[in-house]
Amino acid sequence: MSTTAELLKGAAELFPDEVVTQAHVRHLDLPGGAGRFALITLDNGLDHTKPTTFGPQSLANLDKAIDQVAAEAEAGDVKGVGITGKPFIFAVGADLKGVELLTRREDALAIGKGGHDVFQRLARLAVPTFAFYNGAAMGGGVEVGLHCSYRTVSAALPAFSLPEVFLGLVPGWGGCTLLPNLIGAERAVKVIIENSLNQNRQLKGKQVHELGIADAIFEGADFLEQSLLWAAAVLKGDIEVVRPGIDRGETWDAAVERGRAIADSKVHGAAPAAYRALDIIANAKNGDLRQGFDAEDEALADLIMGGELRSGIYAFNLVQKRAKRPVGAPDKSLARPVTKVGVVGAGLMASQMALLFARRLEVPVALTDIDQERIDKGVGYVHEQIDMLLLKGRVNQDKANRLKALVTGSLDKAEAFGDADFVIEAVFEEMGVKQQVFAEVEAVVPEHAILATNTSSLSISEMASKLKHPERVVGFHFFNPVAIMPLLEIVRAERTDDGTLATAFAVAKKLKKTSVLVKDAPAFVVNRILTRFMGEVLGAVDEGTPVEIADRALAPLGLPMSPIVLLDLVGPAVAHHVAGTLAASFPDRFRQSENLDRVVKAGKRSLYAYDSGKPELDPEVAALFQTGDTVLTEEQVRDRALDAIAQEIGLMLEEGVVAEAQDIDLCLITGAGWPFHLGGITPYLDRKGVSERVLGRRFLEPGVAGVPA
Repeated sequence: MSTTAELLKGAAELFPDEVVTQAHVRHLDLPGGAGRFALITLDNGLDHTKPTTFGPQSLANLDKAIDQVAAEAEAGDVKGVGITGKPFIFAVGADLKGVELLTRREDALAIGKGGHDVFQRLARLAVPTFAFYNGAAMGGGVEVGLHCSYRTVSAALPAFSLPEVFLGLVPGWGGCTLLPNLIGAERAVKVIIENSLNQNRQLKGKQVHELGIADAIFEGADFLEQSLLWAAAVLKGDIEVVRPGIDRGETWDAAVERGRAIADSKVHGAAPAAYRALDIIANAKNGDLRQGFDAEDEALADLIMGGELRSGIYAFNLVQKRAKRPVGAPDKSLARPVTKVGVVGAGLMASQMALLFARRLEVPVALTDIDQERIDKGVGYVHEQIDMLLLKGRVNQDKANRLKALVTGSLDKAEAFGDADFVIEAVFEEMGVKQQVFAEVEAVVPEHAILATNTSSLSISEMASKLKHPERVVGFHFFNPVAIMPLLEIVRAERTDDGTLATAFAVAKKLKKTSVLVKDAPAFVVNRILTRFMGEVLGAVDEGTPVEIADRALAPLGLPMSPIVLLDLVGPAVAHHVAGTLAASFPDRFRQSENLDRVVKAGKRSLYAYDSGKPELDPEVAALFQTGDTVLTEEQVRDRALDAIAQEIGLMLEEGVVAEAQDIDLCLITGAGWPFHLGGITPYLDRKGVSERVLGRRFLEPGVAGVPA
């Protein structure tokens, strides 16, 4: 049987480009005569923008450090051992770049066993061990601390999580087994399943302490000093750490069932990671750590060799790397400063944008609309939202006052926009209206001012065609809700110049949005794909397939919501309008549903009624429907929808709507909330053979978002 050192040496050979973490050991005398203490510091030698990770060589370095302190503990030379991180970072887990390279299950199994073998040594030392969570801790960074006897956490810690399920893994270096045995199954399910599946929600230092993961919490300024004082008091017996008992009865089982319900609601059985994690948590009830660790090893090996994890890593890299360097964006040195923003319109979308501009840019924002009542309502909405931020402690009173003062409204466009550098319109989705608005704005803004449109489907080139300076018009398409959805589709019209485009990207970055460069094509990226697949689902309903069957058809993908629920969220009128725009441009593939047309004309704002707590077709809507007698199965509807999506993406790439398939996936993940385990959509279409069936080729090279050959 291989030793830990041999396992890690073999894994290191597979991963020659690892950013290696060192494990530095230093010694200090604890106060109050508590004795000599060995402190291990994890540090990859880079600043906080390059967080510390655990690849095979890094684990081997920690193993060597533990060799040293284990010998010192046995000899009685140290009374305790601590582990902490470099400034601002504790450790953020396994190095995913190494995981991507694995092609054999036995190598994947070695990664799991290697991490377990090293971390477990901290629990077996002859002296108490302490984890001092000084900064960001995720995944294996959290788990190494769970193997210690005691833990402290910094009140300034910004991010603490077990994000593995979000990516398509399980917390496999002790997390699934140790955490429920430390804080109970209910709280462990919240951290491992619920937070992870809620877009990888992070815990702050205070929450880590409140959950019982950390035994003590100290301020960030002197965190290590206070942690060492506390450790000294524990070692001397002055402080006794008492943890509440764990309920291993029905409460444990109920927590696991709640976790399954959360997983079902989020991934609908489509991705295995959450369910594997819950199986391990369920079995951890008996407190058998060895059995739990073995189950974690097996789950890691299976999942590492599965398509969902590879798609998850691919999606993670898109969001973390590609999103930060938008393909095709002009040189940022061409961007012009933006010292005032104008917003045409004061409805909900416009008001949300005004709030975001004020918060992120901290420059004056002026709203206009057709009457004072609408303007007052829009400005009032922004002020209310700022008051909510104040109540939640997200801003202080001074900041709230300053933000409110930045947002004003005026009926007079010349007064509002005369000194604006960036004006965005969010008025009714009708070409004539938007052209008129732009003509009025162009007449009053400075020569350098950029004119942006939040249109979701209309031609920006046509919108700009009657202006004196069409080169300063750009598409700036937000997704609803503006504060939450990360994507901004930045659309280059036929005559948009590089300075305008560079400024748009610079503004997007300050807004903390993910921006993707898109060609001026009908409905751009997200709405075009969603409308195509929605059209297939509605088409099946029009032909005679019951709504509930058609709506369930896409459930195996694990999308954030079903097609009809999404339609209700967007609003039937908006969805119908976008479908009309696309039908006019591509009549062979898009059409407007006659049933949806009847729903819109009847003034219905949704197809479903939610009276019973779950969505059911509104009887009034059902009465409007006129359908054929062709009834399809869920599988037939799904095949039709997936084939249509594959065809549409193929055409979009041929047209150059975006640079590559990766940009389509980035748009769907950040603009429509499509899950990481799909990798957006193209890895899923490749994995299921849909791409080759429809297009005769894959979207991505083999090994990209999949297990390398």
